[in-house]
Amino acid sequence: MTVRVLDREVYSMSEAARLLAVSPARLRGWIDGYTRGEIHYDPVIRPERTGNEVVTWGEFVEAGYLREYRVKGISLQKMRIVVQRLRERFGVSYPLAHAKPYVFGMDVVLAVQEEVGLGTSLSMVRISDGQLVLAPKAQHFFEMVEFAPGAGVGEDEALRLFPDSTARQVVLDPLRQFGSPVVRSTRTANLYELWAAGESIAEIAEAYELPDVDVEAAVRYESRLRGQEIAA
Repeated sequence: MTVRVLDREVYSMSEAARLLAVSPARLRGWIDGYTRGEIHYDPVIRPERTGNEVVTWGEFVEAGYLREYRVKGISLQKMRIVVQRLRERFGVSYPLAHAKPYVFGMDVVLAVQEEVGLGTSLSMVRISDGQLVLAPKAQHFFEMVEFAPGAGVGEDEALRLFPDSTARQVVLDPLRQFGSPVVRSTRTANLYELWAAGESIAEIAEAYELPDVDVEAAVRYESRLRGQEIAA
């Protein structure tokens, strides 16, 4: 049986959190819900709590969207209702990991926002000069994702993410190197470790038959990612 790309199990919860630069506890709360004291909070991403520590590509992409809104004081609980209603309206399991809400179905998103009373701090779309446009955070996320072409069911799924807005050479692709960050098909971690061991960008580029700029992008990305790990 063929597994759709969004249903493909790709990361552990801790690895997904590392790549998204959020704490594992926060990511687990978004994906699978959490309990604080005697109060249980339902998942934002999964329809219900499962206890599964494996993250699918669709869950990872949707968590990447939620990360745009991780501002202190903003509760994502209303987003849970939005995701649920978009799931029903669009008939897909991972509505935030499809192009429809950002391109073809902004009117549906606006209607859901108004039904839920989402508020401007979490809004996905807004009206500007009489036209529906993406809110800045939704626009930023949309620019990070490559979607499959087409507007039919399953034809507009998120295929890959570009986690570094300054260098699109770095890619997260569930079908390449098990979703690890890569340039071309080479793990960025491998290139960084060679550089950290003292090899020059030119030497690494020659060994892997990559342009220097690809190796530089990999080193910058990994340096930042590891810096975030240390800071966390």
